[in-house]
Amino acid sequence: MQGPVRPTQPDSFHVFDTTLRDGAQQEGLRLSVADKIKIATLLDELGVGYIEGGWPGANPNDTAFFAAAARGELILKHSTLVAFGSTRRPDGRAADDALVAATRDSAAQVACIVAKSHDGHVERALRTTLDENLAMISDTVTHLRSEGMRVFVDCEHFFDGHQRNPGYSMEVLRTIAEAGAEVAVLCDTNGGMLPSWMTDVVGAASEVGIDLGIHCHNDTGCAVANTMAAVEAGVMHVQGTVNGYGERTGNADLVSVIANLELKYGWSVLPTADSLREATRISHAISAVTNVPGSPRQPYVGASSFAHKAGLHASAIKVDPNLYQHIDPAEVGNDMRMLISDMAGRANIQIKGSELGFDLSDRELAARITDVVKAREAAGYSYEAADASFELLLRDELGQLDKPFVVRNWRVFTDARESGGDLRGQATTEATVKLDAKDETQAFVGEGNGPVDALAHALRRALQPAFGQVERYELTDYRVRILDQGHGTDASVRVLIDTFDGEHTWTTVGVGTNVIEASWEALSDAYLYGLIKER
Repeated sequence: MQGPVRPTQPDSFHVFDTTLRDGAQQEGLRLSVADKIKIATLLDELGVGYIEGGWPGANPNDTAFFAAAARGELILKHSTLVAFGSTRRPDGRAADDALVAATRDSAAQVACIVAKSHDGHVERALRTTLDENLAMISDTVTHLRSEGMRVFVDCEHFFDGHQRNPGYSMEVLRTIAEAGAEVAVLCDTNGGMLPSWMTDVVGAASEVGIDLGIHCHNDTGCAVANTMAAVEAGVMHVQGTVNGYGERTGNADLVSVIANLELKYGWSVLPTADSLREATRISHAISAVTNVPGSPRQPYVGASSFAHKAGLHASAIKVDPNLYQHIDPAEVGNDMRMLISDMAGRANIQIKGSELGFDLSDRELAARITDVVKAREAAGYSYEAADASFELLLRDELGQLDKPFVVRNWRVFTDARESGGDLRGQATTEATVKLDAKDETQAFVGEGNGPVDALAHALRRALQPAFGQVERYELTDYRVRILDQGHGTDASVRVLIDTFDGEHTWTTVGVGTNVIEASWEALSDAYLYGLIKER
């Protein structure tokens, strides 16, 4: 059977990132100048061709960013910095327009200006005539070109405008071409297009004779698919944002677009053959800077992109990982993960055990451990979210759980005293932990904002005489879920705790009808796992 037809890569192809400009318009996303420099540096490491840094003159932060770049605080090895801007105002001159001047004086080599290509927007938003809009485009592009800048033009609302008045949208493209811009970028600003609609519009636009780009929003969930459809229709410039950041539902995820181009089409759009292997690291690093958690289900680079839960999948993956994976995860710097749950079969357990360094090739042993896991999952444990607890279970079943400490007892007291007729804010919590470690018995009291915090302080103090390294252990996340909906206050609960030692984070799980008991199980296992791994 003949394989899929792959388009031929154009002689010149642009990968254009607009995370710092369009992506920064995402609700709740705020980027300082330092943040923008960090992100731009990471984008340069990935090797995108162009980085749109923002709109100088439109807001102080973007103006300061371009000033910092001009001072040499941003060093780019692979990418070209782009300044966003707009056409001049109606009935003026580009040479006299303040915003055009800010773009011109940004020290960027390339300007990407936005122009109206929808007649309704020209008349109702700009409140000018269709002819004046064309004059604004021509004057602005010509002026910036005369000042030595390369110019791209974002044709705002192009697809909606083409549906309403195709003749005018084409006249906008002809004006852009005649003024000397390098690329006319067709923008699906409202994000309402579908992939099958792209071909006709891009095909019609290509008759103008100017290089075309594509800029898609994700309001139909089709931003990446629309971008790929436009590429197949002939555009040579793709815009998007890392992790799909952007206003409303976001922009096309540029990481997915790049991976599709490189791995599905076989194109070379990044500087080296190994550049794409940095995609997962860079995606996650940018998430850390933006403080927007990455989606685990994000294609290619998400934590769940190559995670397998069903036993049927695991059995096939033992034979050949490609049977249930469309690429080798290493090609984008990601890893395959085997999830352990009540859906797991023997193969899941064997593969996961091998990942952790345990030989579970014995079928009877693997089957016994599988039964234990399924029984505990049925009781409420969740090992797919708690690898550390699974390793402790595995060590216990293999007779390799050499505990560095043994807890004799623990208890928690919460005391609330009435003050002025109000008990709110008056409660204090105290916990006591008694344990054996290195042939010594230690008993310590800890106080905290609540029972879990108090237990954590008491446990850390009790372990410190024998294991000073626990001072580094920090509880970074605490999650409680009720397992028996409708049972009210006597329901079983699951507690997940994330612990960080300064370098690594691990997750442990506890289950019980008593939330404090479940929390203690997850907490004590977190310290047990940390000490075992260090030893």
